[in-house]
Amino acid sequence: MHKQHNALGLAATPNKAPTSLEIANGRPVQPVTLIRPHAAHRAARFFVEKFKGRSLYAVKANPSPDLIRQLWDSGITHFDVASIAEVRLVAQIAPRATLCFMHPVKAEEAIREAYFDHGVRTFSLDSIEELDKIMRATDQATDLTLCVRLRVPSDYAKLSLASKFGAEPGETKALLFAARQAADALGICFHVGSQTMSPSAYVNALGRVRNAIVEAAVTVDVIDVGGGFPSIYPGMEPAPLEAYFDAIHDAFEALPISYSAELWAEPGRALCAEYASLLVRVEKRRGDQLYINDGAYGALFDAAHVGWRFPVELVREEISGTKDMAFSFYGPTCDDIDHMAGPFMLPADVQAGDYIEIGMLGAYGSAMRTGFNGFTAGETVVMDDEPMASAYMDALPERVRSSNVVTL
Repeated sequence: MHKQHNALGLAATPNKAPTSLEIANGRPVQPVTLIRPHAAHRAARFFVEKFKGRSLYAVKANPSPDLIRQLWDSGITHFDVASIAEVRLVAQIAPRATLCFMHPVKAEEAIREAYFDHGVRTFSLDSIEELDKIMRATDQATDLTLCVRLRVPSDYAKLSLASKFGAEPGETKALLFAARQAADALGICFHVGSQTMSPSAYVNALGRVRNAIVEAAVTVDVIDVGGGFPSIYPGMEPAPLEAYFDAIHDAFEALPISYSAELWAEPGRALCAEYASLLVRVEKRRGDQLYINDGAYGALFDAAHVGWRFPVELVREEISGTKDMAFSFYGPTCDDIDHMAGPFMLPADVQAGDYIEIGMLGAYGSAMRTGFNGFTAGETVVMDDEPMASAYMDALPERVRSSNVVTL
């Protein structure tokens, strides 16, 4: 079922954030981004307190300066950066943060600037060529943490990351040995894919790590299990995050590594998905198709291009008395591919002029936005209500835990 807003008790009060209905009543023409700093804080504290290792925020998921500050203030001190632009961004916002350049293929100029200008000492690689590049760019530095990325399957992930990066089993022995000779600290990393729906993905990947360590007979100082930690979306309700943490830690403890070896992870989506939602206006209805003012070239890239379903709510003064039905969305641009198939479940009487809140867009929504066809985001408003779904169930009131997630 869907939570719907009504007009009772919604008068604005001093020092209180507006509700989505109050914002909708202002009739904004452009989509409004609704951010919830308290949700990002809660997610960060969850990882800091419950994951038995070091959590690095994957900046690519949402590079918002305000979010980065919030995560830093909430105890996230290490950041997974994948470009020199991300290095510069985090270095400016959180100058005391530890930056780890975890893209396995980097420009030599980017490595040099990261090392000499921004103090980056941790680099990922998946080939001898990249190792040689890192050593040249850092003038044969002796204070590097080098993380060799292994290729692992994405069998349990909604979005695969198994094809582009990672050393194959036949390549790992020589690469680990060479990296061990060059590194002050040697790491092994991998990525099981985005929105991974089972802890088994990490256990299986750590089995490959074990094989690689035994074959190469090297001392390993860091095990980095990458990202992939899931959030909750319609039709995607994974196991509790604690189950992932426990499975990872148990498999980590069983590895043939030094007692002082560190366990790292790179959560992105899990730290920021609940941070933001989007308030959009329906410009036209044609049957079960709604034309809205944001889409594939805006915050809804994933909904259009990978068929991601996000939770939705009708924001209207009067509660609808009609049953929900399945809708698809068209975005505001001239392109046919600006289409979000959904299904998105909304009351059957939704019409032009209505406003819809689309939840769980803190991850990759704003990061993927363009200005194509002249359509851009409107204002950003800080909210103090709860996100439409949450992976941090114990911290949420019962009404939020039991609503807004629809499984077809």
